[in-house]
Amino acid sequence: MPLPIIKKGSIGFNACPDMVEPKRLISLSKLAVRAGFEAVWVSDHFHPWFDTNATEYHTWVWMSAAMQEIDVPFGTAVTAPLLRYHPAIVAQAFATMEALFGHRVILGIGTGEAMNEVPLGYPWPKYAERRDRLIESVQIMKKLWNGGFVDFVGRYYELNGANLYMKADVPIVMSAMGPKMAKIVGVYGDGLITSGKTPDYISRVLFPAAREGAKESDRSLEDLLKVVEVDIAYDRDYDRAVKAARKWAATLLDEMFNTEISDPREIEKRGNEKVTDKQLAEVYPIATDEDEFISRIEEYFKCGFDHVYLQLNTFDDESAMELFRTRVLPYFKR
Repeated sequence: MPLPIIKKGSIGFNACPDMVEPKRLISLSKLAVRAGFEAVWVSDHFHPWFDTNATEYHTWVWMSAAMQEIDVPFGTAVTAPLLRYHPAIVAQAFATMEALFGHRVILGIGTGEAMNEVPLGYPWPKYAERRDRLIESVQIMKKLWNGGFVDFVGRYYELNGANLYMKADVPIVMSAMGPKMAKIVGVYGDGLITSGKTPDYISRVLFPAAREGAKESDRSLEDLLKVVEVDIAYDRDYDRAVKAARKWAATLLDEMFNTEISDPREIEKRGNEKVTDKQLAEVYPIATDEDEFISRIEEYFKCGFDHVYLQLNTFDDESAMELFRTRVLPYFKR
């Protein structure tokens, strides 16, 4: 499978529909690429992670519009092809994008969150069911992309003579936060994507599990594209930088992934009540200059990632981009 043109050691930009209206996000993505970011990753939500000053819109529509104007690889981080998205529809959508934009389309997938499914009337399954649905989804999408009429009978999905009428070779990068999922990624995925884990945990736990899975599919860990999201907060004033990161507090709570909580107002409230500024700073690099960002990015490259992409949390996008253009990204291109 021809992976998209993502250079080893490159740094991407996380375009987040939760935070910025659609046209502005295209402008910011253009600014990021001019600053030296080499790929764009896009979250895929129905509800945002917070309510205050939030936005949200359809990721695939935005992605197609942005790719017409920005010539770098784009990927979802991540789509959940489980309930609101039938895997055959995901396969059709991404095959269409590949036909339009070539081998710079990446499908990042994961087991999702209740906030994207429950508001549409779906029950929120236990993790084991979501994991098994994800495996069936990968099998379905790859069969459809191979071309021809496809029958499939799984525990959760069926295809009855389904034909996309277009072949595709879209790489599937699968999210893994723990060793069980990392092993599944090694078996079924073309790459691994993760976030919020220390380099030590990744080296000791995630990568060995992914290596074990890859061996089962006659591959090695080196055959997988390894991607990590690093969320950062920047301001010349440290307290303002912390405030810029606070909207993501609920992402540090396990209950957001394992319960039916789907209202952004409640999600935001729980994050503010249960997550301290100190806890935020332990996970998110929060800084007033480039040194902390360079150090954190370098740690992830050293532990074996091919590509790091960054979500910039700031009250001054232009200043943050300028810092990365002049101080951070050149460090990694020497």
